[in-house]
Amino acid sequence: MGEPIEKREELLQLLKARFEKNMHRHAGIAWPDVQARLEGNRDALKSLSGMEATGGEPDVIGKIKGSGQFVFVDCSSESPVGRRSTCYDAKARESRKENQPESSAVEMAAEMGIELLTEEQYRELQKLGEFDTKTSSWIKTPADVRALGGALFCDRRYGKVFTYHNGVQSYYAARGFRGSLQV
Repeated sequence: MGEPIEKREELLQLLKARFEKNMHRHAGIAWPDVQARLEGNRDALKSLSGMEATGGEPDVIGKIKGSGQFVFVDCSSESPVGRRSTCYDAKARESRKENQPESSAVEMAAEMGIELLTEEQYRELQKLGEFDTKTSSWIKTPADVRALGGALFCDRRYGKVFTYHNGVQSYYAARGFRGSLQV
């Protein structure tokens, strides 16, 4: 069984209201086209519901050329509150001898059916507004960096977007992650 119709309609109305309030994020895209892609797509609705429930405030930020798919990204002003205090991935979480967090960014994203933003996607998002001025967000880390025990995160400070590195096992109350979903 899927989600109750009332919950689905409530989510669609919330997404529509956010879409209409932030037209600068998706110029040239019409809500009926987005809604048509969402209708009947249980997996996408489940993922968007998870993004919303963890404080991500998902919104459409573009369209994939040639595929007709829309791109939803977490557009909350700060890193989603329900996804903070996570280390990078399961291996990093399990390697902590003390104070193991409940989950990791990669695990949570997989459970939600979304992808961590890449550095390029994060920088594109920052062109649409000012995000993570007080928090930071893990981003998809290249395999060679991860193999050396590192992970990347980004934030906005002093009017600029920065990319940094940390050990994968580190976690902070002000660091979460942003995700994307193609529908």
